Amino acid sequence: MADTVREIERKYEADDDTRLPNLAGIDRVTAVAEAGTEDLDAVYYDTADQRLAAAGITLRRRTGGRDAGWHLKLPVAPGVRDELRAPLSETPPPELTALVRSRVLDGELVAVVRLRTRRTVRVLKDAAGTPLAEVAEDAVHAWPAAGAVDAGTAGAGRPGARWREIEVELVGDGGAGLLDEVGRALTAAGVRPASAASKLARALAETGQSRDGAAPHAAGPDERLVHGSGKAAVKAKGKGKGKGAGKRGKRGPTAGDVVLRYAREQVRVIIELDPAVRRDLPDAVHRMRVATRRLRSAFRSYTKVLDRAATQPIGVELKWLAAELGVERDREVLTERLREGLAELPGTLRLGPVDARLRIWSERHRAGARDRLLDVLDGPRYLALLKTLHAFLEEPPLRKAAGRPAPEVAAGAVLKDYRRLARRTEAALAASAGRERDEALHGARKAAKRTRYAAEAARPALGRPAKKFAKRTKRVQQLLGDHQDSVVARGALRELATQAQRAGEGGFTFGLLYGREEALAVDRERALPDVWRKASRHKHRAALRP
Repeated sequence: MADTVREIERKYEADDDTRLPNLAGIDRVTAVAEAGTEDLDAVYYDTADQRLAAAGITLRRRTGGRDAGWHLKLPVAPGVRDELRAPLSETPPPELTALVRSRVLDGELVAVVRLRTRRTVRVLKDAAGTPLAEVAEDAVHAWPAAGAVDAGTAGAGRPGARWREIEVELVGDGGAGLLDEVGRALTAAGVRPASAASKLARALAETGQSRDGAAPHAAGPDERLVHGSGKAAVKAKGKGKGKGAGKRGKRGPTAGDVVLRYAREQVRVIIELDPAVRRDLPDAVHRMRVATRRLRSAFRSYTKVLDRAATQPIGVELKWLAAELGVERDREVLTERLREGLAELPGTLRLGPVDARLRIWSERHRAGARDRLLDVLDGPRYLALLKTLHAFLEEPPLRKAAGRPAPEVAAGAVLKDYRRLARRTEAALAASAGRERDEALHGARKAAKRTRYAAEAARPALGRPAKKFAKRTKRVQQLLGDHQDSVVARGALRELATQAQRAGEGGFTFGLLYGREEALAVDRERALPDVWRKASRHKHRAALRP
């Protein structure tokens, strides 16, 4: 994997005759040290339609300076990016292009802009001589794509762009307060906050290459994923004409507006989390899996808005992806549950190398799961799903009810899912103890999750009642989920005990944990009737009706 550097900086611009102030004496800064001048030469890569720029992502090949090589910058928060670095090569390295696959799809990465920068660096230090921040003063010269290969000219008929940029980047433990203080001092000297959030954004705008003639956003998702394309918006507004669709401005959002915005948000999360999952960042797999489930659930709950014939095949692929993501996520959750169970036992009951046995078991499963997940993300089936999701947002399969007022359609969808949950819960409560009840409770858990997601999607239409309904349904889901986790944990403990026995270690401790999990499951079954009764009161359902 490429090296990663967390970049926390502020960007400014200044006229050629603006002099930078002496920053000594600001915050903890007691000295400003000259760090020399560098000549940097960078070629930026993107697709022809600038998918990376639209997402605030930059990929460049840079020579000169202290960190020559390939750099991929991924937005984390405003003013914060992760820069992943790879050694110089003639073409973009696979370890970096894999991280933008969810954006690029099968598009070709081509040179779009070349920047030559003369950089003068000053280091802000504290009384102990520890660096706090670096101030880079950049004289930038940019050429458009036509001149990107040979920046010795101004490009094929297009003039280059020149500007002066100031970057203030934290190093060590400088802290955001230092950035604020430096920013105030620069502003007082006539330096302005940058008009574009990256050099690439400004270069595209000033060389007439940005999609809309202005600098693309540098942080946050592609706007098309949040608000939809023109085709999708027109289609949503056009549905349901003759039933008051023309009065949409007075009646509020339509059902299509609400459902499509929820769907777009889930697609955005899937696409944005792809590089985080590949990098094995904390909680990334779980969040991506939840987004796939929420989107699939919306397809199943809002069949009056979205044509089921069109969304069902997408749902099948989302279910497949969620299952593949679940291999790794379920192992993480299960391992943590078993580790916590062991930690709660007194030392006198922890017989044999139980911690080592659990660690070996977990790592063996993790290695296989991780390799498998990366193969999935690099495979053709996942790429086809991403392309399908983009196509879905471009041409959403809306039905006639999409043009109706959102509250009435959303309430109907949530209550339909609630009735399904009620049937499954009552069946589970009546089922015989043992495997039959375990399976019935698992089915009820899935129904509770679907009902909760339907209510969450309905919040823009139904407001506070939907929020409360989702919260109550979540309590049912969590109780049933804890029960299911116990079922899965008992299966793993049987496996661990068997392995320990075969190795001559004895399985007493794992058997003890098995008994505790069994008792926990019984406790959850006893608690379910009361939790369900509180969640299923008529007044909660009545509050959903517009």
